[in-house]
Amino acid sequence: MKRKNVIILSSVVIVMVLVVGFSLGLFTSSSQGNSGTWHTRMVTRRDMGSSVLATGIIKPRVGAEVRVGSRVSGIVKRLHVNIGDRVEKGQLLGELDQTEFKARYNQALAALENARARLNYAALNLNRQQALKKENFTSQDKVDEAERAYEVAESDVKQARANLDYANIQLGYTQIRAPISGVVGSVSTQEGETVAASLTAPTFVIIIDLDRLEVWAYVDETDIGRIKEGQQASFTVDTYPDTEFEGKVTAIYPRAEMRDNVVNYVTIIDIIGSKGRTLRPEMTTTVRIFQQTRPKVLAIPKPAIRREGGGKYVYVIKGTQPIKRWVNTGWTDGKYIEITGGLEQGEKVIIENKEDITKW
Repeated sequence: MKRKNVIILSSVVIVMVLVVGFSLGLFTSSSQGNSGTWHTRMVTRRDMGSSVLATGIIKPRVGAEVRVGSRVSGIVKRLHVNIGDRVEKGQLLGELDQTEFKARYNQALAALENARARLNYAALNLNRQQALKKENFTSQDKVDEAERAYEVAESDVKQARANLDYANIQLGYTQIRAPISGVVGSVSTQEGETVAASLTAPTFVIIIDLDRLEVWAYVDETDIGRIKEGQQASFTVDTYPDTEFEGKVTAIYPRAEMRDNVVNYVTIIDIIGSKGRTLRPEMTTTVRIFQQTRPKVLAIPKPAIRREGGGKYVYVIKGTQPIKRWVNTGWTDGKYIEITGGLEQGEKVIIENKEDITKW
């Protein structure tokens, strides 16, 4: 007896769950007709918005990829980083041999001390000549000559100090430091190599800030007129197919690019958060740029729509039979399509069938 009551109670619960699920449109129902089986969905209201699909590539923002090089020539003495290392701004990346630059610095320092000694002597001589002139023991020409010697010695000190500063700067250039924080993308030199700095600085490493990336979406010329700055967007990458990243349109390049003989315009998508994933430059993306949203519109799945003679129709379930019904449609988001006429909320439409309905 108890076993029979449990079976009855379980059956009641299952029926209630199915009824609630179908009423909310959570399940796809199946109906049996005279000649076959079909699957139906309920006509419901939902928020819908149109969107533009495009392919894209992840790129570093301006200033997020930096080629770090040397401003002086020399022999690479030490390299402190490898590819993939995380570095912080100001961190020491490598060193050049400092022997020659230290010698130049010491020469400049000695020249400054010599210039200061000459300045001190010129100052003493000037004071002495001025004192003698007050007692009429020397001529004005001697005083003028001492003044000129003092001014020249003072200028020599300034020149020597500038030379010392320059030598110190050149010595500092032998230490290669990171101008930004990021990840080392490549290392293009080795310890012991000689680098020559001429018109362009030789590249030591390339640093990429993975927190400052953006998406270049290639939008077809037929859709670019619908794109505006500030529109919301989403994108996926092949390596994380189950993760949808968010973004926002920040710029549209005015110059077109040809891709596969199709005119495209680069649309810049600012990435809003990485959701704990590591995005990298040159990853390919599938981008969806959202247009305005229309709330609570009557909608059905797109597979329910059929076409005939330039019109659109659906099959509506009445009792146990499908009834052909002509409809008017509006927006589509790729999965659902807006119904502007011909259907009412709560009706059920066939979305697929195992046999051709027209044969029934």
